[in-house]
Amino acid sequence: MARSRLTLTKVARAEERAAWLFLAPSLVLFAIFTAIPVISALFISFTQWNLFNEVTWVGLGNYIALAGDEIFAKVLGNTAYFVLVSVPVQIVLALACALVLNRGIKGQTFFRVIYFLPVVTSTIAAALVWAWLFNSNFGLINAALSLVGVTDLPKWMGSTRWAMPAIIIVSIWQNLGYAMVLFLAGLQNIGKDVHDAAALDGATGWDRFWHITLPLLSPTTFFVLVISIIGSFQVFELVLVMTKAGPANATNTLVYYIYQNGFQFYQMGYASAAAMVLFLIVLAFTLVQYRLQRRWVHYG
Repeated sequence: MARSRLTLTKVARAEERAAWLFLAPSLVLFAIFTAIPVISALFISFTQWNLFNEVTWVGLGNYIALAGDEIFAKVLGNTAYFVLVSVPVQIVLALACALVLNRGIKGQTFFRVIYFLPVVTSTIAAALVWAWLFNSNFGLINAALSLVGVTDLPKWMGSTRWAMPAIIIVSIWQNLGYAMVLFLAGLQNIGKDVHDAAALDGATGWDRFWHITLPLLSPTTFFVLVISIIGSFQVFELVLVMTKAGPANATNTLVYYIYQNGFQFYQMGYASAAAMVLFLIVLAFTLVQYRLQRRWVHYG
């Protein structure tokens, strides 16, 4: 008995060493590219540093300055506006597309590829093309609007009113396919017999959608909602290429504001403090997701 226990202990230790050996490459990469940068940014956020002079400790000075910064307040508002508009529209459109493709229409594979193609397209390349399409002088979008009788054509990139909606449109176009594929996978996991039984009981198409499809699809919907919100808080490339945060900071978002202060104004401490604010926002959404997932599993 003692010998068998000793053998089991040796096997467990060997398996543990093997597990750590396999985990080591991922842990090293995580430390280099995630843990160390986050810890460094936290330290730098309490300092004043422009990459060239010596580091000066300022404590909470950067955070206090952020709290009184009108531009930072505008940036937070812009980011919230982007998230609150783009995420619901993207989810509704993605679900609608998934419902249509789930009906087994002709050319289903072709449409899946077409919808998913923007997801794998370079964001920089897509932003350059869309910036040309939104051009107020010779862009195809304003040309199409003029053909249908619109006389007061939007200035798009040069308008504080229309610049952010233009970026939201491009963001939805690019991310729609990913959410659609997730919804489609969720729909295909719903047994057809459930809908058939409800139809035999006299349930209409809307009743089946509202009382069967949506409840059974809620875990997928919840997952898509969370990843969409977190991703929307990190919008950067579209702003960089299409508007450069203009006009008048109308499209300046959190990540672009961090980039501006860190790599244009060389205020690394201030940029790191803003990055910590973004980190806390994303962390809050992650914790909310974790708690809601636990409740979902507990209450079934």
